[in-house]
Amino acid sequence: MASVAVVFDLDGTLIDSAPDIRGIANTLLAARDLPPLDLAETVSFIGSGAGVFIERMRAARGIPDSAHRALLEEFIDRYEGAVELTQVYPGVRSALAALTGAGHPLAICTNKPEAPARSVLAHFGLLDRFAAVVGGDSLPVRKPDPGPLLECLRRLDTDRCLYVGDSEVDAETAQAARLPFFLYTHGYRKTGVTEIAPAAAFDHFSALPGLVAKAG
Repeated sequence: MASVAVVFDLDGTLIDSAPDIRGIANTLLAARDLPPLDLAETVSFIGSGAGVFIERMRAARGIPDSAHRALLEEFIDRYEGAVELTQVYPGVRSALAALTGAGHPLAICTNKPEAPARSVLAHFGLLDRFAAVVGGDSLPVRKPDPGPLLECLRRLDTDRCLYVGDSEVDAETAQAARLPFFLYTHGYRKTGVTEIAPAAAFDHFSALPGLVAKAG
């Protein structure tokens, strides 16, 4: 029997990108003489893709709908190379190496646009770990629609999979795809672990290979 595949969310799961996202957002706001976002506010806007992030930022700062397209285009242009403040979470590299060594196929399913997702993974030397990367603009739908996660399974040619993420959106996506969900508890979630009700939860990536092994 083939090893179970492991698909990961990206922002808030493998990497802490909120400081760079905040920097981009505040550059856009400063150009319009508007007050900056703090880090907590930034984190609260993350999780549903760049378009929704801009919608939430506009609503918080009273920016009209007519500015949405220009803001989104500038945000995405700056997003691809924004890695200066981003960090890989502790234990991620070792966990990915252990999972690969145990024969588990790996993929990324994120609402981050695909080009910036690939760029940040390449920057940290992680891109080659993943057989597939499906971003928020890779398909006509994005999470929590199950389509992107199911596309990862199609590309991995497997129906045995679990999804690792950090948020309510990730949990909803796994549930919609009828796949087990493993929660990384130090990410960007807004509610408690018991409310999300994951199949497993962990606070350090050193625990993940063992949890995956128990899942089959």
